Amino acid sequence: MSVESQEAAVPPQRAGEMTTNDRAGRRIAVFDTTLRDGEQAPGNGMGPDAKLELGLHIESLGVDTIETGFPASSPSDFKATRLLSQRLTRARFATFVRATRADVEVAVEAGGVRNHQVMVLATGSDIHLLHKRGISRAEGIREVRDTLAYARDLGITDLKVAVEDATRGAPDLLEELVAEVLDAGATTIGLGDTCGCLLPDEFADLIATVRQWAPSPIKLATHCHNDLGLATANALAGLRAGADEVEATLAGIGERAGNTSLEEVVAAIVYKGERIGLWTDVRPELMYAAYQRLADTIGMSTPRNKAIFGGNAFATQAGIHQAGMLRRPETYEYLEPERFGRHRELLVGRHSGRAIVRHLLGQLAVEPTDALVESLYEELISSRTDGHCDDLETLRTRLSARFAERCEVRA
Repeated sequence: MSVESQEAAVPPQRAGEMTTNDRAGRRIAVFDTTLRDGEQAPGNGMGPDAKLELGLHIESLGVDTIETGFPASSPSDFKATRLLSQRLTRARFATFVRATRADVEVAVEAGGVRNHQVMVLATGSDIHLLHKRGISRAEGIREVRDTLAYARDLGITDLKVAVEDATRGAPDLLEELVAEVLDAGATTIGLGDTCGCLLPDEFADLIATVRQWAPSPIKLATHCHNDLGLATANALAGLRAGADEVEATLAGIGERAGNTSLEEVVAAIVYKGERIGLWTDVRPELMYAAYQRLADTIGMSTPRNKAIFGGNAFATQAGIHQAGMLRRPETYEYLEPERFGRHRELLVGRHSGRAIVRHLLGQLAVEPTDALVESLYEELISSRTDGHCDDLETLRTRLSARFAERCEVRA
């Protein structure tokens, strides 16, 4: 029985997995910040036309909001915002502004007011107020209130406040800030784990606390960084604790160790949505193509061990694993590659076993006698001394030519 025929035998739904027809629980909004927070990390720069092309790819995934950039920071971000504001047809676009009227003016000039969310940066910790800004708590709150009022005067109705370094903010500072920005007309509050310093339970506690201060219909958003390798775990903990929106980037690109990975959150919701009571409209099967466009655009190499998008995410050479997967792929494969626009790869390397040799011979309709299997195992596998792997097609071609020659000699 071939791998292909075995795939057809795998049940369409695995344990705990939510299908698109289930839709139980809360819908999670997705705010994609690949073009802004992702781009501002070293080496990730994108021009306006590149942002437009990638932004349209991201829109096709089904995200709710695409952050186009920081228009006041450069002519490039200004132009990218203008292009995307004119071309996006389904997703809302967002612009990043500091708490200044000038930044709002530039953002509105770039994108207009229709379908436009203005995201105002607020200072959420005394560390930042004292050492970065050199202002008091009252001054920090006052500038945000003034900026929100000014944006409303210009016709912006979708106002988000991004609380930077919220996870190191004192509770009394955060509570006062939340109360003031809600009074000033904010419709969404984003809580930033700017330095990636919290554990999942700590971030969940913060979300639950702010949820008490900002009840529905005010939206809460998670914005997590990956300094401890916990951005996805923290985002999911925040969503389960009451956040309505996740801010994420393709492949988790972003400052330092990066941001929450969009594909990881979506995968967790696809497979664990019923358990955690969440669902999203993002289409996982289209994400890998968007990632490939991103990687080409910023010249990013693909790591072997990255979840979902990694070179080895759906590849194996280990003999014990392959022996199971040749009988039934789900023995060592929980995530199904085709759900994410990928395909399964069984590679032959020095850790492979005899099962893969028998599989190759079966595909070539050659009787897999013990002597032949052992001979080919020694030649193709056990004699290897390095980490090089061959794909099955390469070995099939090689063996096919050999057995064709044998047949011709016998004839």
